[in-house]
Amino acid sequence: MTERTLSLIKPDGVKRDLIGEILRFYEKEGLKVVALKMLRLSKEEAKRFYIVHKERPFYEELTDYMSSGPIVALVLEGENAIAKCRQIMGATDPAEAEEGTIRKTFALSKGENTVHGSDSPEAAAQEIAFFFSDLEILAR
Repeated sequence: MTERTLSLIKPDGVKRDLIGEILRFYEKEGLKVVALKMLRLSKEEAKRFYIVHKERPFYEELTDYMSSGPIVALVLEGENAIAKCRQIMGATDPAEAEEGTIRKTFALSKGENTVHGSDSPEAAAQEIAFFFSDLEILAR
């Protein structure tokens, strides 16, 4: 099933000039970039985006980090894009991530893990709408 998902290249990935390398991970696995932009979230925007984690102990640290520098937001499209994106990213903790995944290759720590990806169709729809209007997503 063809679907769309959101991925974010987090501040540590942008700061270390990994944008192109990360895009290549997705593209070589058959995911198409159908929208892309660089932006900087305010603390309040980061809090709104990660509201599902509000009660978790890492919420403040996460939202501080996500508003600490530029990020790249992208919409990926392809067969089973959500699961495929998550597989390509690897486990949240890079120490537990499989070899050849983005996080095993590039993440600095569990907190600075370089990328975010939607975890369900519902989350993907909500997260894509947070960053992109319909006009910004192009069919390929």
